[in-house]
Amino acid sequence: MKKLIVPLALAIIIAVSILSWNEQDSGDSPKEIAPVTQQEKSTVQLIFPADRYPETAKHIQDAIDNGHAATCTIDRDGAENNRKLSLRGIETKKGYDRDEWPMAMCAEGGEGADIEYISPSDNRGAGSWVGNQLEEYPDGTLVEFIFE
Repeated sequence: MKKLIVPLALAIIIAVSILSWNEQDSGDSPKEIAPVTQQEKSTVQLIFPADRYPETAKHIQDAIDNGHAATCTIDRDGAENNRKLSLRGIETKKGYDRDEWPMAMCAEGGEGADIEYISPSDNRGAGSWVGNQLEEYPDGTLVEFIFE
């Protein structure tokens, strides 16, 4: 019996110590985890081929120069609504597409986007290229458009 008392007493002391340590560490309530902000997320840098899509590149660069951000957040589900909001009241022009920056697929797109008329081949080619480059990234990914 004496041989059991010492190990049992040690086990109780260890258990009480562990419980006390856990209570001191966590307090009465669980620790709060700070949310990850957009600035803390990594940003994908997309080097846009201005030589292949010069009209789109110029439009994006002009829009950025006029105060629009060079970075946008992927939001594919919001693209249709953003396109509707950004193009509302902008007349169509025969032989041209209405290009918007930020793009409709960006959470920042929609109302207030910069719109410019550009050739359909340039606009659609650029849109397809961007879509292909970003297809592996989930919604919520930050993308910085870079021009060289």
